[in-house]
Amino acid sequence: MRSTRPVRLGPRSVAALVLVSVIGLVAVCWPLFADADSAVTTHAADAPWLFAALLPLLIAVVVATISDCGMDAKAVAMLGVLAAVGAALRPLGAGTGGLEPMFFLMVLSGRVLGPGFGFVLGAVTMFASALLTGGVGPWMPTQMLAMGWFTMGAGLLPGPDRLRGRAELLMLSAYGFLAAFAYGTVTNLYGWVTVGGGEGRAGDGGGVFFSPGAPAHENLVRFLAYVLATSLGWDLGRAVLTVVLTLAVGGTLLRALRRATRRANFEAQVTFGAPEGPSPGEAPHRTYVTYEPE
Repeated sequence: MRSTRPVRLGPRSVAALVLVSVIGLVAVCWPLFADADSAVTTHAADAPWLFAALLPLLIAVVVATISDCGMDAKAVAMLGVLAAVGAALRPLGAGTGGLEPMFFLMVLSGRVLGPGFGFVLGAVTMFASALLTGGVGPWMPTQMLAMGWFTMGAGLLPGPDRLRGRAELLMLSAYGFLAAFAYGTVTNLYGWVTVGGGEGRAGDGGGVFFSPGAPAHENLVRFLAYVLATSLGWDLGRAVLTVVLTLAVGGTLLRALRRATRRANFEAQVTFGAPEGPSPGEAPHRTYVTYEPE
């Protein structure tokens, strides 16, 4: 049986992913380095602009991946199905104690589809789930970026052709556990800056909230305290559920995703040709088309 590799990253895909990731990091982290009187110390006003910049960049990642790998509408259809399933899974936990079952699906999908489509899948899934649950707000661009990075990371894990079975599930479980905390850390940056940081002053000792203009290391200490005080329990619940679901049903779902990817034959190369000239007295042969996987 032919093995299924994650969709490879070509130069255009890498450039698009680097661009959107750099813009996302700047958008999330710039309040840490802004002056106290700067207008950029709050995310409330820039969220619509970040969202407007994010959508064309996501489209650019898809177009670059299609251009590099020659994928067709079947790949986009699979992304749509997985995004719909992930969006439907999110309300099942309703965020209770951080129990969000969509995260394990993102880990497995990123592993099979690869980092490029994984990034887009994570961002689109978060967007769709926000529409479904009424969670649309200025925090949504940060959540889309964080989920895109979360899913992309699974596609960057090593050994897709050699590491299978129990060892692969253990690796994905470990990644899901750690990445669930990383996701919570990134999304906490938005709330930490906007929930009360704007009222502080540099060096005012204002508890765990963001203090505009304070040295970056002081604000990082405040942020760590904020995370421990507000979201550690939620992140732990998300991480544990991701591990449990990955170990329980991950093997079956990985096989199903790889089978679907293999049948869709995303990376098939189309070649046109014709056999050598017909024998005397025979009708000319028609041109034929073959599909050959790489």
